[in-house]
Amino acid sequence: MDFYQKMALVCARIPAGRVATYGQIALLCGKPRNARQVGYGLREELAGDVPAHRVVNAKGFLSGAAYFDTADLQKLLLEEEGVEVKRTPEGYRVDIRRFGWKNTLEDALSLREAFGEEIGRADGPVEKP
Repeated sequence: MDFYQKMALVCARIPAGRVATYGQIALLCGKPRNARQVGYGLREELAGDVPAHRVVNAKGFLSGAAYFDTADLQKLLLEEEGVEVKRTPEGYRVDIRRFGWKNTLEDALSLREAFGEEIGRADGPVEKP
């Protein structure tokens, strides 16, 4: 499974009313330094197939306007799901502490399994919770 397929699975698991960061998605895909690749993938490959409106930058700013038909569509879609989006001098922003997706270890292990990857480490397999 390639990175973009993994990214689509991760994005599909972001619950309505929550946001995730590009870095969080990259980490869950096993590529913690590939946050920019997540942005590229949302724009070029998968914007119609994944809830791209639920992805924000590390500071909570809506930085995906280029992926949507109108500049404020991401904001409107988030607000429809109950996410409060505030206008700041730097742009629209979501409070990540309040609306961020707090994925669990169980989520991460489930994703690894969905990716078809063996769950384990150098000193032996990790037991599932």
